[in-house]
Amino acid sequence: MDLKQLEYFVHVAELGSFTKASDLLGIAQSALSRHVRKLEVELGQNLLHRDGRGVSPTEAGKRLLSHGHGILLQVQRAHQEVADVRGAPIGNVVIGLPHSLGRILTVPFVSEFQRAFPHAQLSITEGLTIHLHEWLKAGRLDISVLHDPVPSPSIETFPLQQDDYFLLCPGMAEGARGKTVQLADLAGYPLILPRRPHPMRLQLETQLANLGRKPQVALEIDAVPAIADLVAQGLGYGLVTMNALRVHNGPAQFSFRRIVSPAMRSTLVLGISAERPLTDLAQKTVEMLRSFIPAHLQQRQPRPISKTRNS
Repeated sequence: MDLKQLEYFVHVAELGSFTKASDLLGIAQSALSRHVRKLEVELGQNLLHRDGRGVSPTEAGKRLLSHGHGILLQVQRAHQEVADVRGAPIGNVVIGLPHSLGRILTVPFVSEFQRAFPHAQLSITEGLTIHLHEWLKAGRLDISVLHDPVPSPSIETFPLQQDDYFLLCPGMAEGARGKTVQLADLAGYPLILPRRPHPMRLQLETQLANLGRKPQVALEIDAVPAIADLVAQGLGYGLVTMNALRVHNGPAQFSFRRIVSPAMRSTLVLGISAERPLTDLAQKTVEMLRSFIPAHLQQRQPRPISKTRNS
């Protein structure tokens, strides 16, 4: 399989258009079409559905596309490993961040990275933990920050910090901040929760089931800012960590109750592939992230919330 043909196919499939891919790659559309067709002939499969509106991958094309990202990234890493021998780390490292942390970590970390590695490139993508986990396994990410990932032999993780979950209440309707709520009592609240298999949703359902209860789901929403907006309008209650809520800049708009008996906690980890070696640049980036993230999040702690717990 010709790597150039694979690269052309990936661009065409992602953009859904030979014309757009031609403009991006700077080659003639006819030449691009010819390369992709040669790849199809070699594999004995049609990789793209073609119509007047553009193109879309066939089932075979979808499978090749999922492998293509990883293959091209591995080739890039191989070039990078050889270049690293000459001196300071260069090349590109790809990091995944949850939506809940991207807005508060991306800008300061980019500045830190550029100071440390002025000749290297950094790519950052955001997503839900379940998607970041899959992209990391597929080789589309070098490193990813994950919330409570499902254990996997293909992913090595390094704990960064633990955060308590709070019941997010509209305004001050639920009393002064700093009070607590029994886990079993959450079954009595109309909750706005992310869909399964979100780690927090699974943790809540499991812990309530152990107490013979189940959650009352008012709405299923995956994005923390949207959950916060809906809570502010009085449409339900949310379960959030303080780190997640800071993205919404909303601590002053709500009241919180720490969940106790038992507590619910989210573990933030740094994940890398256990099956592919890291480049020198990626290894150094892991070391930087392991110190940078806890320190930066600690600096952004809101005013202390009473830690008084129900007896």
